[in-house]
Amino acid sequence: MKPEETVDYNFKVCWHAISRMYNIEAAKADITTSIGFVLLNINQETGTPATKIAPLLGLEARSLTRILKSMEEHGLIHKVSDERDKRLVRIFLTEKGLEKKEISRQTVKHFNNKVRQEVPQEELDVFFKVCGRIMGMIENKEIF
Repeated sequence: MKPEETVDYNFKVCWHAISRMYNIEAAKADITTSIGFVLLNINQETGTPATKIAPLLGLEARSLTRILKSMEEHGLIHKVSDERDKRLVRIFLTEKGLEKKEISRQTVKHFNNKVRQEVPQEELDVFFKVCGRIMGMIENKEIF
């Protein structure tokens, strides 16, 4: 079997192309793709517990810690201890963070609109269904 005929190869190559595209756009806004995804997952009204962000993005806690530290150093977020439970830290966006979140939101929205213009909904439905099945197989340890 040729590598380009394998499922994982196609996922990987496609994701790397998307990631490169997002990194080019993120660099224009002086952020990274990872920072953009974190920004998109922070609720500005209630703040988002730091412990909830990593699972949303499929990141290890260590990786998220580094990203949050960088975001704080660049003035994109600030941390607030929960009043009821001091062990819980909520992440909020600064004004600069809100601006970068909007840029990230528009970038993702633009990409999705372009894909939806080119790929019929029926094909996207099949794609989403296949992705869901593969993720379910992995999560349920049905692969190895």
